[in-house]
Amino acid sequence: METALIAKEAKLTDTSQILQLVTFTLGGEEYAVNILKVQEINRMKEITRVPNAPYYVEGVINLRGKVIPVVSLRKMFGLPEEDMAQQKIMIMDIQGVTIGLIVDTVSEVLRISANIVEPPPAMTYSVSSEFISGIAKLEDRLIILLDMDRLIGKEETASMIGMAEKTAIKN
Repeated sequence: METALIAKEAKLTDTSQILQLVTFTLGGEEYAVNILKVQEINRMKEITRVPNAPYYVEGVINLRGKVIPVVSLRKMFGLPEEDMAQQKIMIMDIQGVTIGLIVDTVSEVLRISANIVEPPPAMTYSVSSEFISGIAKLEDRLIILLDMDRLIGKEETASMIGMAEKTAIKN
């Protein structure tokens, strides 16, 4: 991984199930995804725009000869766009598809016990809550755990694969 991450261990009282997470920020909030989904973390690079792509798809990048669709999580979450120097692209495997996700900053690799994770609170009529798999309660902060397979659905991944293939053929 290009970015040096600091591995931290939360208080592990129950070692029966340890979650390893990569934490990142978006709009001042801290989120985490399963480390097994993350392939690498890259600095922001030039993104080629793709016509008729969904509003949250920034375009595609060339990553070692492979065309990868890139999604803005800020746009997907309805957050205002900000030009941040530390933005990173997290390259992830979501449902067997390699996708880049733009995040504000990548914080750390965190190991926590599964017993400190609570189910997401019931949110009235919130579509966005369906991809929150839980909330980790650490001593000094809360971290929102995302289910990337639900966040980027099968239809969206199929659409992004087609878009990336069309772009690769043109180049």
